[in-house]
Amino acid sequence: MSTSSPTPVTVAAVGVHVLDAHAVGIESVPEGSEGQLVESIRLSAAGTAGGAALVLSRLGAHVRSYGAVGDDAAGRTLRALLEEEGVDVAGLATHPTEQTSASVIPVRPNGDRPAWHVIGANGGFTLPDVADLAGVDHLHLGGPEFVGGPAAGELLAAARAAGITTSIDVLAPGDPGMLEWIQDALPHCDVLLPNDEQVLGFTGTTDLVEGARALLQKGVGCVAATAGERGAVVVTADEVVEVPAFAIDVVDTTGCGDAFSAGFVLGRAAGRSAEESARLGCAVAAQVAQGLGTDAGSYDLAFVDAFATSTPTR
Repeated sequence: MSTSSPTPVTVAAVGVHVLDAHAVGIESVPEGSEGQLVESIRLSAAGTAGGAALVLSRLGAHVRSYGAVGDDAAGRTLRALLEEEGVDVAGLATHPTEQTSASVIPVRPNGDRPAWHVIGANGGFTLPDVADLAGVDHLHLGGPEFVGGPAAGELLAAARAAGITTSIDVLAPGDPGMLEWIQDALPHCDVLLPNDEQVLGFTGTTDLVEGARALLQKGVGCVAATAGERGAVVVTADEVVEVPAFAIDVVDTTGCGDAFSAGFVLGRAAGRSAEESARLGCAVAAQVAQGLGTDAGSYDLAFVDAFATSTPTR
């Protein structure tokens, strides 16, 4: 297995950027106006673009974030969290009439995490918010449903015409209507990064591989789907690869999908095989699952590669 890229890739992380507030140790919501002590509360950068941007930067990529935030404390905090990780946030447009997208996430002792969410400025993100993509090797579009299929297709087609590879991570739950809404973007997508429930919901199938193959028929080059404790399943026109999840003690699964996306995208950009890239994605997701948010713990590419070779799978 190749464990590093001789030249760092440059990735444009485009789309949904969110500020997450995690509260750990919540078993129930207090009645009335009562309070409750929790184990910890912390903030983290998140979103199908923002979370992936952070992880990609940690793994050694040069990352530019493109999206929208509000002119508020949450937006300034989100920018700062990304900048601390080396992400170029010059492409985050400020929409003063909208608040920054944010989530409040109560984390249960078993790792489950329901959420309260405000769409905010993500709902106002448009293609003019994406600046010049010169020098970009890969474009990762998180949340194409916010701009719609035609606009997303226009962006991805332009990227491909410039020699840039592309990937999509859909934020919304799987639904045939949602798949139709983003249909125009799919023929310009090299890698689609859904979870298993989205694949089944998009396609109406009951089998993950069958559903992934149906998505290939929509023009997608590769489907790399996360499947919880099962790990990940990668389907292309030529192969089906299953990679198991790693055996870890889960603290919080928030951001695991974004982390997998970052690992898989970086692996493919660095020339790794589909199986190696999926294993890298699962290994990065395992780091995130052991803490709170995509910035949990301390990891880089070398650390994750060592983890992947030394940690048993489920």
